[in-house]
Amino acid sequence: MADNCSSVEIVEGCRLPVLRKNQEHEDEWPLAEILSLKEVSGRKLFYVHYIDFNKRLDEWVTADRLDMKKLQFPKKEAKTPTKNGLSGSRPSSPERAEREVVPVSEKKDTNNDTALQKKQRKTLDLNLQSATAPSRGKTLPTPVQKRKEVVPLVTPVPPATPVPALPSSTETSQAAVFPVVREPPPFKAREDLEPIPTVTTNGTARRLIPPQPGRKRKANCGGPDEMIKVLQYNKPQSAAVFLPPPEDSQDSSDGIPTAPRMTGSLVSDRSHDDIITRMKNIECIELGRHRLKPWYFSPYPQELTTLPILYLCEFCLKYLKSLKCLQRHLTKCNLRHPPGNEIYRKGTISFFEIDGRKNKNYSQNLCLLAKCFLDHKTLYYDTDPFLFYVMTEYDSKGFHIVGYFSKEKESTEDYNVACILTLPPYQRRGYGKLLIEFSYELSKVEGKTGTPEKPLSDLGLLSYRSYWSQTILEILMDLKPDNGERPQITINEISEITSVKKEDVISTLQYLNLINYYKGQYILTLSEEIVDGHEKAMQKRHLRIDPKCLHFTPKDWSKRGKW
Repeated sequence: MADNCSSVEIVEGCRLPVLRKNQEHEDEWPLAEILSLKEVSGRKLFYVHYIDFNKRLDEWVTADRLDMKKLQFPKKEAKTPTKNGLSGSRPSSPERAEREVVPVSEKKDTNNDTALQKKQRKTLDLNLQSATAPSRGKTLPTPVQKRKEVVPLVTPVPPATPVPALPSSTETSQAAVFPVVREPPPFKAREDLEPIPTVTTNGTARRLIPPQPGRKRKANCGGPDEMIKVLQYNKPQSAAVFLPPPEDSQDSSDGIPTAPRMTGSLVSDRSHDDIITRMKNIECIELGRHRLKPWYFSPYPQELTTLPILYLCEFCLKYLKSLKCLQRHLTKCNLRHPPGNEIYRKGTISFFEIDGRKNKNYSQNLCLLAKCFLDHKTLYYDTDPFLFYVMTEYDSKGFHIVGYFSKEKESTEDYNVACILTLPPYQRRGYGKLLIEFSYELSKVEGKTGTPEKPLSDLGLLSYRSYWSQTILEILMDLKPDNGERPQITINEISEITSVKKEDVISTLQYLNLINYYKGQYILTLSEEIVDGHEKAMQKRHLRIDPKCLHFTPKDWSKRGKW
């Protein structure tokens, strides 16, 4: 295939299959896009992005890995001349449809018919120009009424009926959570409703239900304060009904804020992506005893991007161009731990709180390192509005960085995490959940509920879903009878115990598919499979945060003097 490469010129934007190894170390040929080309020692190299794969898999490949037989050249956008501000390349546009109604090819011999035809065409052109002039050839968007509820309906649900007597204990094999009997709002049959549009968010198809005038449906199964009884029931014959998110939620269901942020967010708007930022610019990073291969672009100085290895001091995170420079730096660097206050220590694990204003150099270097492994966040050199919590592992040489998370000093949207990262050498060892658990322990001390800033990366979303699931299931399974009666709990109580925002509690119950509707009631069914899976997962989770080892006093950052 390399011979074909010399005969056909490959340009940026071309697409073709590229050979790579999958997780089972088998050959596969996914479709990839050529982002850049370069020549090293007389050999052509191509930087490819695998379509529908994460950007961290992008790499430089040689010509022998390209399948030139299926080469696709980039399509050129056809530019057609415009007349009177109207685009001439819209065959399905209403303007063309109306023009085709008027016959222009058939001509009458009489002068009256010709004059009448010209007059009709002129009138039609004037109407079209006046109707489309404000949009410059583009269709104006139609205002859409805002939908407030997101409820996928499985079957029409009748009004609430009295709950039947509970079965005997010999019939019970599943734990269920029942709310108090309430009169739910009446439902219309599906055939009586208007056509319901479907929206896909986070891989789940959901139907949008328009709000009915004169009343507002309560969220969270009749409200988060509703008492939920825990009792046993066997095989509930009910349709699965998902809870809508509360109407006062600041974010949409797919994690995109519905209003512009007014604080120091680290979310990347992706509007400034170009060919430079789409490509990894650092080949390798040496951090202590580890060598890291970056996943994404990071704005390190341009002169450092051509080096085969970028050296970092593992204590102050200063970047240096050679091993000799690093050795000289270590003779002067007095740090053996991150700057800031150590607020937690248990065994070899410690957490340090770092103020982005007081330790600006360290915070900026930490952001540069983190950007190598975070694609959904952007980098601001103004680190003043942020606090950084760095987790370290201690040995005889000092405190070695394992991961970190950052948070805003003042968050109007209850965000307790802005960025969170476990460095690749420490991944898949439980440190990610430990960082998440520590962020919620801080929220408990602050007396608040928190949620991570959206959007989350793919690995971050998996970690948070796993943590939320284990935390909520742990509470539900630990509930015990009170005075011979079934224990009761509300959504708000779960949120207060865990400091997990109630929207995340509800979304986790949706994700676990625990919510069912049975005889006029919403129930949470804990199957034996879920219980067994939870117990096995908790046995593997050895690293936990001990609140007794946390020495943390929250500050009131609304007073600017404390900045």
